[in-house]
Amino acid sequence: MTSQTDTHGSVTTVYKVTGMSCGHCEGAVSGEISQLPGVSSVTAVASSGEVTVVSAAPLDEAAVRAAVDEAGFELAGTV
Repeated sequence: MTSQTDTHGSVTTVYKVTGMSCGHCEGAVSGEISQLPGVSSVTAVASSGEVTVVSAAPLDEAAVRAAVDEAGFELAGTV
């Protein structure tokens, strides 16, 4: 199950992350994912657990999972 939208040379993917509960959590997850090559923006919302990532090309899910793990959370998949 993948939620990806290809728009004008960029791909938007929505991921589900478990364990986020506050703004600090959002910042930690956003900070780690934003370091992945090709990522232009990341928006994390703790209340829904959704993380929206805009990138130049589809991201490798293993790389996103590793970034989320590094932030101390768990990637549950894509929305």
